[in-house]
Amino acid sequence: MPEKTEREKMLSNELYLATDEELTRMQFTASQLLHRFNFSPADPIQHQQIISQLFGKIGTNLAIRPPFYCDYGCHIFAGDNLLINFDCTILDCNEVYLGNNVLLAPKVQIYTAYHPTDPNLRLSGRELAAPVTIGDNVWLGGGVIVCPGVSIGSNTTIGAGSVVTKNIPSNVVAVGNPCRVIKSV
Repeated sequence: MPEKTEREKMLSNELYLATDEELTRMQFTASQLLHRFNFSPADPIQHQQIISQLFGKIGTNLAIRPPFYCDYGCHIFAGDNLLINFDCTILDCNEVYLGNNVLLAPKVQIYTAYHPTDPNLRLSGRELAAPVTIGDNVWLGGGVIVCPGVSIGSNTTIGAGSVVTKNIPSNVVAVGNPCRVIKSV
């Protein structure tokens, strides 16, 4: 059996080298598309075409307000009626699933990438990445940070400035650092 590629390791939440040739090429392609997206006139048709080349999947009625940042783009899978407001970042070193009717307020950050806590292993340059899933009808308030490996259930609101370090169930409002459920809806 052949050894896994660095991308296969990355998508399996195994230690991988982000400086791998294939991953570097993929990041360069994404950065070219992001440059076109972030610095082109606000033409919705052109923006849609760029994002359809960048993302792994997009649904209908997508709106992303520049600037927008991501690592690869191809690991982002978006449902219908997605709004990504100004200055959002998605580090998609692993898969990111955004359900239908998801609203991301300005400066939301979704991270799949993380580093080993063992300093010697961290010095090797190897990283890890765990997938993130956001359910349907979710609103992430301004400045929310979603950490690697987290799932947020459907019909949930995450309050502005929250840091989501653990899974959040469906049908709740959650806030804080670390983010915690404060009420059911």
